[in-house]
Amino acid sequence: MPSIRSASADLRNSVYLVQQGVWEMPLESMPLAAGYLKAMATADDRVKRAMSIEIRNFRGGVNNAYMANAMFTQGAPDIIAFSVLGWNYDSFGALAETFKQINPDGWVIFGGNHVSNQAERVFRMYPAVDVVINGEGEVTFRELLRAYLDGVNKRDLAAVAGLSYRNAGAETVTTAVRPRIDDLDSIPSPFLNGALDLTDAAGRFRYDVALMETNRGCPYKCAFCYWGGATGQKVRAFSIERLRAELELFGKLGVHTIVACDANFGILPGDYDFVKTMIQTRERYGFPRALETSWAKNKSENFYRIVRLMKQAGMKSSFTLALQTLHDGALGAMRRRNMKVNEWEDLTAWLADEGLDCYAELIWGAPGETVESFMTGYDKLATRMSRIAVYPLLLLPNTDYMDKKDQFGITSVRGDDDDFEYILAHDTMTFTENQQMQHFIFWARVVAENAVLRHSWVALRRLAGLSQSQVLLSLGDWVNEVQDPAADFLRQAEAKLGTDGLGEAIKFMFTDPGAERVLNRWWEESLRPRLAESLVPLLREVFRYDLLTRPAYYGDDAADQEVLPVAVVEGDEYYVRRDVSLTHDIPGIVAALHAGQDPDLSPSRHVLDLYYRVGSESAVTSTNHEIVVHYMGRPLEGIVKEKAPERAD
Repeated sequence: MPSIRSASADLRNSVYLVQQGVWEMPLESMPLAAGYLKAMATADDRVKRAMSIEIRNFRGGVNNAYMANAMFTQGAPDIIAFSVLGWNYDSFGALAETFKQINPDGWVIFGGNHVSNQAERVFRMYPAVDVVINGEGEVTFRELLRAYLDGVNKRDLAAVAGLSYRNAGAETVTTAVRPRIDDLDSIPSPFLNGALDLTDAAGRFRYDVALMETNRGCPYKCAFCYWGGATGQKVRAFSIERLRAELELFGKLGVHTIVACDANFGILPGDYDFVKTMIQTRERYGFPRALETSWAKNKSENFYRIVRLMKQAGMKSSFTLALQTLHDGALGAMRRRNMKVNEWEDLTAWLADEGLDCYAELIWGAPGETVESFMTGYDKLATRMSRIAVYPLLLLPNTDYMDKKDQFGITSVRGDDDDFEYILAHDTMTFTENQQMQHFIFWARVVAENAVLRHSWVALRRLAGLSQSQVLLSLGDWVNEVQDPAADFLRQAEAKLGTDGLGEAIKFMFTDPGAERVLNRWWEESLRPRLAESLVPLLREVFRYDLLTRPAYYGDDAADQEVLPVAVVEGDEYYVRRDVSLTHDIPGIVAALHAGQDPDLSPSRHVLDLYYRVGSESAVTSTNHEIVVHYMGRPLEGIVKEKAPERAD
């Protein structure tokens, strides 16, 4: 039976670029990597004339059968290229096999961090893969397409640098290393040249956020990281002229949030110009209004200058302290001991004084870390900021930890639904200790990282002497023991030990009526007995305020709930809950406690309106803690103060 070679309706060679996000959410995640590849390829006149290049972008959560049917119902393309990460490695391997059943002569290309320099393993596991791209892919992919048009055999690609392939004898051949792209502007913008479809059928921006790169490269060599294959590399930047044109387009499209996909935003002087351009764009079009990114590890004067500029302009962001650990022994093994990022206390105090949102990142399971050292560091950090993202250490390809598993005594296991290696034990962490800590991490991520109890932490610590870890373990242990349908759901989510269960639990906390019921039961049955009776009325009201200020969620799966009216504040739509009556001035008390002051704790009836930004559904469903905090309910004066722009320098 002859194979169906092409799914294209025209006579050109057909090429698919395939991406899949990690989360299932209402809006697509922008396929930026595929956009760059298509933009570079179609800038070549011959490739553009001879090839039809389509981006096939899939949400997280869809299965292999869905993707296969979506791509292959009308046949298969001539070339299919997958952007591979740990969460889609196995799925894309399976789809490669399906592709070869339909088009045995077609080319299958894998690229991305997870497969770069891993060709031996990829070819062994998935013989249907023909080529693995090593390093940056734009130039190599274009050269591969040119080779295909020249009639080059896929078993004889020695002339194309930057890849691995199998020759006629089934031996793996790796070609010369391709130099990194010095002039990033030589990569056409996928936004400006139309490589990416930016709008849906109704003309609205189709993605949850706009992804941009302002630079590539990372000067550090952290043992756990392989950021774009550019660790230990000079940082290269796109020109401000190009970035200005891209921001202009996003402003016209009404894009609310820009995510700069840089390893260390703020490390270059030009990053200040980018933020200033972003603010100028908002002044013309009303958008964009928020910037999220991975901020520079070492906070230079340039960082402070950028933060002041953003504050003056009312431009939102979550400022990240990527500490990873506070333990000197673990820092040494991480190759981060000399990084100024760990001089964090003055920085957190400065951000708090400026009234700026900030969160920190910690990694559990690093060699050299113990349970005691980690929990001590966690609670020390929590005295300055309650929103701490705790991630279990994963072994990633091409990293120092992966290369030194034996040195650190690491025992690991591959994931069931992904291709990451999960650490089970090492020289300073036993199996049992790790299992106990997974319980803590689950609740730290669901409740603290996602700001479910963002106001209660400081009140419980300052007034009742309870550390953040004590409160989290109280909740987790109580849920494990109580008989309640909501607790049953949360126990089942925790038992999944992965992103699926974590995402289910986070969404449950923001959207299901059972969450409020079970949290109230925990507070009364487990937490209240630990409190002095004189403090109970106030602390109970702070807790109620936390529950009241969770995002207003009206997704298709939302339970019946009060439909709040909508008001416009400084150009943004907000749901408004009117005349909320509190027994104390909770916003004022919490603010004073954060500032280290001793507020008046006496009862005083306080009535206020709470405002919740419209559109939380995508942020809640994707469980994006960096964005979901922008949808929390707040009094009007806090929003107005934040949005009121001052003249920037």
